[in-house]
Amino acid sequence: MEGGAGGYNPRTPEQVFGDFRGRRAGIVKALTTDVEKFYQQCDPEKENLCLYGLPNETWEVNLPAEEVPPELPEPALGINFARDGMDERDWLSLVAVHSDAWLLAVAFYFGARFGFDKESRKQLFNMINGLPTIYEVVTGVAKKQPKEKAHSSNGKSNKSGSKPSRSSESHAKTSKIPPPKEEESEGEDEDEEENGNTLCGACGDNYGNDEFWICCDICEKWFHGKCVKITPARAEHIKQYKCPACSTKRSRV
Repeated sequence: MEGGAGGYNPRTPEQVFGDFRGRRAGIVKALTTDVEKFYQQCDPEKENLCLYGLPNETWEVNLPAEEVPPELPEPALGINFARDGMDERDWLSLVAVHSDAWLLAVAFYFGARFGFDKESRKQLFNMINGLPTIYEVVTGVAKKQPKEKAHSSNGKSNKSGSKPSRSSESHAKTSKIPPPKEEESEGEDEDEEENGNTLCGACGDNYGNDEFWICCDICEKWFHGKCVKITPARAEHIKQYKCPACSTKRSRV
């Protein structure tokens, strides 16, 4: 599989984690912002296909490696065959789960190959475990708990049960996400936890200060503006924002 190893063999826990993170980012793109392109490439009429994440944060759908044994552990084989026989969301979730397993296999393959000791393996796992899984990003599982807290603490007024007016909605789109904390000290701890657990629906990274985010009005997932190519100025003129996944979903229907 050309590009399977990306022409780069990481030899320290930090380097292996960098490789893991790059491959993960590529797969997240395939299953979120590039989902229409990914869907089209997974033609059930073709041979067994695999989804590869590459260290440079890109992805490709390709045939499995011809070498036996392969240079690296291989992703799930034949993901294209199930595409038309499942609900699209379920199919993407299935691909996400198998991709999570593959990423761990590749990371610990490098660990075994380069003789990581117990502490190095633990360090690598802790770094990996600090990121949400691809499955959590694709399904939004990691954000369900913070969302429920928002209802009880009113820490995020523009994500509460009542839909904001158009004027306040426009303001929310151009502000830093999540919104600033309420003055009441009672909800401060919950707000801090919620901010830390808010994930970008495209790259899967956590909320960071001084970053512009935008929320999809259809699936209610948050995205870095840079990940979906929306600027604060452009967001001011959007009455209803639909993320790439929701937009392509409607066009296929």
